[in-house]
Amino acid sequence: MNRSLIRKFENLVQLRGACRQLGTLSYRKVYRAQWKPVQSSAHPLWSILQYPQLWQTDRLISVALSQRRHLATKEEAKKKKKKIHLTKGEVEIRQKMTVEELARAMGKDVDHIYEALLYTDIDCDSLEPDSILSEDHIKLIVKKSGMKYKSAKLKEEKERENTDAVKRPPADPALLTPRPPVVTILGHVDHGKTTLLDSLRKTQVASMEAGGITQHIGAFLVHLPSGEKITFLDTPGHAAFSAMRARGTHVTDIVILVVAAEDGVMQQTIESIQHAKNAGVPLILAINKCDKPEADPERVKKELLAHDVVCEEFGGDVQAVNISALKGENLMVLAEATVALAEMLELKADSTGLVEGTVIESRKDKGKGPVTTAIIQRGTLRKGCVLVAGKTWAKVRLMFDENGKAVDAASPGIPVEIMGWKEVPSAGDEILEVESEQRAHEVVAWRTYVEQQERMKRDVEVIEAKQREHRMEYEKKQQKLAHLTWRQRKAALYKANKHLMFLKPKERTEIDENVLSVIVKGDVDGSVEAILNILDSYDADSECKLDVIHFGMGDISETDISLAEAFNGVVFGFGVKANESIKQLATKKGIKIKLHSIIYKLIEDLKDELNSRLPPSVVEKTIGEASVLNIFSVTVGKNKVLVAGCRVQKGLLDKKMKFKLIRNKAVVWKGSLSSLKHHKDDVQVIKAGMDCGLSLDQYMELNIGDEIICYEENEVQQKTSWNPGF
Repeated sequence: MNRSLIRKFENLVQLRGACRQLGTLSYRKVYRAQWKPVQSSAHPLWSILQYPQLWQTDRLISVALSQRRHLATKEEAKKKKKKIHLTKGEVEIRQKMTVEELARAMGKDVDHIYEALLYTDIDCDSLEPDSILSEDHIKLIVKKSGMKYKSAKLKEEKERENTDAVKRPPADPALLTPRPPVVTILGHVDHGKTTLLDSLRKTQVASMEAGGITQHIGAFLVHLPSGEKITFLDTPGHAAFSAMRARGTHVTDIVILVVAAEDGVMQQTIESIQHAKNAGVPLILAINKCDKPEADPERVKKELLAHDVVCEEFGGDVQAVNISALKGENLMVLAEATVALAEMLELKADSTGLVEGTVIESRKDKGKGPVTTAIIQRGTLRKGCVLVAGKTWAKVRLMFDENGKAVDAASPGIPVEIMGWKEVPSAGDEILEVESEQRAHEVVAWRTYVEQQERMKRDVEVIEAKQREHRMEYEKKQQKLAHLTWRQRKAALYKANKHLMFLKPKERTEIDENVLSVIVKGDVDGSVEAILNILDSYDADSECKLDVIHFGMGDISETDISLAEAFNGVVFGFGVKANESIKQLATKKGIKIKLHSIIYKLIEDLKDELNSRLPPSVVEKTIGEASVLNIFSVTVGKNKVLVAGCRVQKGLLDKKMKFKLIRNKAVVWKGSLSSLKHHKDDVQVIKAGMDCGLSLDQYMELNIGDEIICYEENEVQQKTSWNPGF
């Protein structure tokens, strides 16, 4: 008996201790809230009291803690839902507030801001919720809303420390070692540049290119029989790829200018000469296709004199080699000339320390991810190196040569394909090695920050220019309404702008606006760049606006189709694919996908698409001409009708067609005939040389000598005036 009493007493003591702990927790008033116990579905509180022997102290404490956690979570959610209550009628404002931020600060919706702006000089059509307002306009909106404003305390932003990566100082000349020359092959399209490189490499590059035309830069290392190595860059000769040719000359030591012996100097030949001069790079002239009967190498040399390219035989310093790339004639002579020039230039580099290089080309590969072709200019690149280029970075996972063979290291002057990039860098970006991934993050963050600051400055300048423009328009409108009373002015402005009041900003653009929205996808960064450069030359906005809503690398994706659907656009792909599911989705949504592998065909297709968006023009075709010889007045019922006695001079008059009346070479009436008679008989057609009487469908004074023209209107599809230059 005593034992059972003792056990009960112990249980009561444990229960009392647990209750005291619960009580302590409840009186702490977590987040100043009253604690309310929540019953546990598994172990309700009454079960504790009924069976105290089954519960331990730590179990009770865990229940208490769960109640505390539940209470804290609930209070945090309440705090988040709470709106910040404004001081009565007072709004805290600051400089460069957006429409949305001001609405939030005032406790109003965005539509209230637009309504207040209807009576200002701001153009509501151009405003979006994220558009920045000037301080004067912010104050005006607050005043018009019947509130007062106070300026927020400005926090002084600390000047951010520059954490960018930079090139190392020039190396000690004693550390420099010889490196292979980097040679760029330039020239006009289809003059045999890729065939020349193909013959040197003994591969079939040209046959793999679409249409036999190089579409992007190829970087190759060529091993000559003498043991010498030369890095060749094969750049496109097509007019569209001017930026890619310029990029090739910036990383090169020697330019081989290829000119076809039968064609002579062409447009891209002149441009290539200019690129070489701008980069200060020496030239070697390769006169190709000398095996053709119509070849005239001497004419080519004389034509080049006009562009300050003077060959050695004319007293200049440019070596000229007559070759046939297709048959492999004189290629070793050209290679020896290149090696001799490279020896004169004494090309050396530092192969130690942190890596420096240049992105020649970049693309997204399905299996490899973002991949770049790069030329190493300093240091030796190995697996595991951390690189930065533009606003992205890489930890080198794998490297490949031009044949797709994995390599362990790449020294200066060697082209290499790099895997491991987080994003695709832009072609032409400088590659710099950094000490660690953390350092790479710092560099990318700094470059992103600098770009954002520059973009903000540009945005502010554009906004200020637009505001000045709209202020001038507003002042002109005010001058027109200056003679009205303030009440009449307010009514006139309200009437003019009330149709905008209930529209969202994006709905304020004209629905029938003639716009072609395009999405551009390419195989490599340089191809996309070339297409965008062409689109930048578009100058026919008055006919049809051209809007590039998205561009990038890789195959056509579902996101591209969704974007095209949202903007009623067209997807253009260059050197990329669209799988069957994407094509089916596009067909279902009525989206056009245009895939091309030759750039000028893509541009022609784009022009056709622009033409289809233009409204058809109406062209008048003359069917017949008649001259008025006399005027008669005929009574029809109670009305008098003027009848013209005419003779058909040319063609015929058909009553079903349209007619116009010409007097003194000016059109004074257009319409249809109410009657056409020949010898008192109603007829449908009067032929040339016949007389007739006709009356117009409305009263019109007729004079002897007037001309009646019978014509038909045909709709003709307009063509865009845009000429991209090829």
